Amino acid sequence: MAPFGLRTRLVLAFLLVAAVSAGTTATLTYREARNSVLSAAQDTAVASFRDQVEQLAVQLPLTRQKLEDDLRRIARKGKPRAWVVFAEYGNLRVSSGTSPTSTVVTDRLRRAAASPDRPRGTFERVVKDGLPYLTIGVPTVFRVGPDGVLPTRLVLYAVLPMAEEQAQTEALVSAARAGAMPGLAIALVPALLAARSVLRPVRGLRRAARSMGSGRLDTRIPVRGSDELADLARTFNESAGQLERSVTELRRAEERARRFASDVSHELRTPLTGMLAVTEVLDEDAARLPPDTARAVRLISAETGKLAVLVEDLMEMSRFDARAAALHTDEVDVAETIRRTLDGRHWTGGHPERVRTDLPEGVRARLDPRRFDVVVANLVGNALRHGAAPVTVRVRTTTAADGTPLLVTEVADSGPGIRPEALPHVFDRFYKADAARVRSTGSGLGLAITQENVLLHGGTVRAANRPDGAGAVFTVELPLHTAPGAR
Repeated sequence: MAPFGLRTRLVLAFLLVAAVSAGTTATLTYREARNSVLSAAQDTAVASFRDQVEQLAVQLPLTRQKLEDDLRRIARKGKPRAWVVFAEYGNLRVSSGTSPTSTVVTDRLRRAAASPDRPRGTFERVVKDGLPYLTIGVPTVFRVGPDGVLPTRLVLYAVLPMAEEQAQTEALVSAARAGAMPGLAIALVPALLAARSVLRPVRGLRRAARSMGSGRLDTRIPVRGSDELADLARTFNESAGQLERSVTELRRAEERARRFASDVSHELRTPLTGMLAVTEVLDEDAARLPPDTARAVRLISAETGKLAVLVEDLMEMSRFDARAAALHTDEVDVAETIRRTLDGRHWTGGHPERVRTDLPEGVRARLDPRRFDVVVANLVGNALRHGAAPVTVRVRTTTAADGTPLLVTEVADSGPGIRPEALPHVFDRFYKADAARVRSTGSGLGLAITQENVLLHGGTVRAANRPDGAGAVFTVELPLHTAPGAR
């Protein structure tokens, strides 16, 4: 399972929803339970303390001993458990404990308890040193007769530690935390099942796409149900069907076009052979013909030769298109092979020199000599036609990034170079780098045939301009296969 794949995201989303739901429920439950626990203890303590204070018979003048005894009695009767009770009367401070005053009772509680607006007192929850306390302040009254009361300045305070209530609420938190992990673990099961049900058709779609990418255009996906994924499967099947029909028709059209080009080339080859023989005879007699007739004869001869080259190139391209081209490799001396190519076309030895070479001796490679001859001849001929002399042919060996030894052949001219927008298209069939040039001395297929021959060897060919702008350079890289023991 990928770290951030669709299954992982679905499971995490499912678990996140489960965790948020469980956390929200636990938080609300904890808050209600905590309020219930605290409210129960608080209400019990406040009501009990008020009853105890109301039952207290205050006798004046107050004596410390009598007041201490009353406070201890009230503290023992505290609910839900014993309190610590403090009394404040002017400067008099008395408590049921060891300390006469409390550090928990706040000044705000004292002011509220002494206020005439709150005759039944008030209470406050405070936290001291990390421990919660409930503090209650109730003023006392002096009874006059059966129904009359007079207020006194005596105020009693009860301090109730709420450690037990805190322990109960912490137990609730621990229980919620302990229940969350099993809940998430249980939620993982439906999350995986849901992810599986969603991803099953997605995996089928992925397999079908890969199958179509490998060429099996008849691939279809089973459609189950009527949900969005089923609609996606139906859409994929409809698209696949349309693509299969379109590709089938294109293949048929391509096959017809290849067969047509091949048939036309074969049909033209025979009459062109006769025409070439006739033009050769006419060329020999052109010197004895009138000037206008001689020019016409030489033009017919030249155009017939170009047509013959075009027919041969078309037949060669049709063999590549039909996957009928085959390699007949042999181990050759690369330098000697290139020299034969250049000498056979009379490109070397002239004055001024048209083609220069930089060919190290002893470099041997296993390749198809005829096709390598075509590669070199087409590149050099293209450089002479569309670039400028001198043209330089260099050979060197190097190593690819994966460690494969390579034979590198470079053909560089001294012309103006190739326009940047034309560089990606120079190996296209019949491509004209100069849009204004409607005629050329070549067939327009030379570089395309060169590329096909290089690809047939398992190599690459690319075109670029020199960094200094002094011409174009074509680079051919072929795997350097040699026989055992060869240099």
